[in-house]
Amino acid sequence: MADRAAVPQAPELTARRRSGLPRAASPAVVLAMLAIATLAAVVLFMTLDLRGNLGYVLPRRAVKVAAMLLVAVAVGLSTLMFQTVTANRILTPSIMGFDSLYLFIQTALVFAVGGSTLATAPVVGKFAAEVLLMVLFSGLLYRWLFTGGARSLHLMLLVGIVLGTLFRGGSSLLQRLMDPSEYIILQDLFFASFNQVDPALLWASAAVVGAIAAAAWRLRHTLDVLALGRDTAVNLGVDHRRVVSWVLLMCSVLVAVSTALVGPVTFFGLLVVSLGYQLCREYSHRWLLPIVGLLGAVALIGGQLVLEQVFGFDTALSIIIEFAGGILFLFLLLKGSLK
Repeated sequence: MADRAAVPQAPELTARRRSGLPRAASPAVVLAMLAIATLAAVVLFMTLDLRGNLGYVLPRRAVKVAAMLLVAVAVGLSTLMFQTVTANRILTPSIMGFDSLYLFIQTALVFAVGGSTLATAPVVGKFAAEVLLMVLFSGLLYRWLFTGGARSLHLMLLVGIVLGTLFRGGSSLLQRLMDPSEYIILQDLFFASFNQVDPALLWASAAVVGAIAAAAWRLRHTLDVLALGRDTAVNLGVDHRRVVSWVLLMCSVLVAVSTALVGPVTFFGLLVVSLGYQLCREYSHRWLLPIVGLLGAVALIGGQLVLEQVFGFDTALSIIIEFAGGILFLFLLLKGSLK
């Protein structure tokens, strides 16, 4: 059966054993350490430098922590599952155009109705419309281009990247045509921000992310089989087309919810998933799924804590994440080209 198929040993692990290097910590130890680190980061974020009206400060901090946890789980799981079904450690859903679509939607709305009108629009309705548009885009892309074969999957990836470039070009054109005062309002939407999350959106986002995370956990053994390759998965009894289409839809919903909630974080998923593979001794999704989610939580909450307490809000956390993730992306590209 597919659920009981063995997971292949990673080349990095084989090389480590042959070279005599010390073995990495077991996944259970890594998971426990990350859970402790996440709990410590949450406690420090909620209590460090706590002053003033606690009835006002604590709820605001709780909203920020909840938003960071949701984004960490959504982006981490979507990137991990996307790389599993595409058999590519560099690609992420964001690179395929989701972030570009989000920026195009925001730019088009500001250009059409104005920044002041957009700012006073119902938050829940705007959030639902953005998620629906991004999921519709990904659904049409997968439905028309993905037929289950590797060739069609490569075509889907190429078209996604091309459409992302098209969205960025359209956004740039509209930005040049709009009023400078409207462009200033639009700039606040270009970078992910955890300081302006509406509490009304958290419950809906948590319900969607929680449901998809539970579905991903149920598919953990099937994801292990998909990691072996399409031909092997089909021989082991996996309905490759149906399962991959379902996984891609799950990824699109997670990315859409995360992006609509706080804004685009293009390279964050690549960063935490790459670190997760380095920390996990077994390339099994029963360990990778929780490890990636906790890694993302530690990175976001710990990074925001350092940003507030050490740098005093001198820059946005998303800029630091994009910088580190961009460097990692270039490193992975160069590493692959040198092989």
